[in-house]
Amino acid sequence: MSCPDCTSGNFLPGEPTGVLSTQGAYLAAGATQPSKRAVILLTDVFGLPLNNCKIIADHFAKELDCDVWTIDYFAGRPIMPLTKLKAMERAGGHLSTWDWIRFFLFDLLPHIPAFFASRPSVADARILEFIKVIRKEKKYEKIGAVGYCYGGSAAFRIGVTDHVQSIVIFHPGPFTVDFAKTIKAPAFWGCAQQDQFVSQKLIDETEAMYAARKGTDSFIDYAFKIYKGTLHGFAIRPDLTKPLVKEAYEAALVDAISWFNKTLVV
Repeated sequence: MSCPDCTSGNFLPGEPTGVLSTQGAYLAAGATQPSKRAVILLTDVFGLPLNNCKIIADHFAKELDCDVWTIDYFAGRPIMPLTKLKAMERAGGHLSTWDWIRFFLFDLLPHIPAFFASRPSVADARILEFIKVIRKEKKYEKIGAVGYCYGGSAAFRIGVTDHVQSIVIFHPGPFTVDFAKTIKAPAFWGCAQQDQFVSQKLIDETEAMYAARKGTDSFIDYAFKIYKGTLHGFAIRPDLTKPLVKEAYEAALVDAISWFNKTLVV
């Protein structure tokens, strides 16, 4: 799924300092080697060409002191080219009918083949195969995943497997409470205050599902946070000129690091 906010946002300042490595993935290596744990970063629809994901990976690698891999799970064909990234034109409120029509005609429709080429079943298979490869190659004891937008959905889908031991999900696509029940990995859910896909009602119902399992064998550690003054995409394509968005983006980085330090311990 995608919406007009999925192609809105800004470039982060700075330049990546990591390297391209296994299967075309971007590796931001931790200072302590060999790294006993690793984090997989799952990008938004712009994939590796948008440096934001690499800059964030560099930050995580430094603060977590572990390897952070940003996967090319679009196999060299991102769903959206960088030419489609446009500045956020609205500060809030609902998307207009014209917003949706324009998005469908000029953004979504021309790129349906790319969407199909990296549909969830295909993208997930690429991600899981990559995890198998690096686990064998690097002998990691634990692997976590952090995903943004399209990658947020991928993160909760692989969270139902045994391949990752912790996940961080930022403003994902649509999901159901029944699906969230199947997630095995401890999960941090970072939500925008306003999101076309994730309503307050859905957040409340999902959080209630998790809370109801406390004290039972089915309990999985979890946390939810709604970031004030934000729209879908804030954690990966923030407008740093807006104080609330800048504060939320920086808080999201801290929250992800704290979550992995809590749940991805080696």
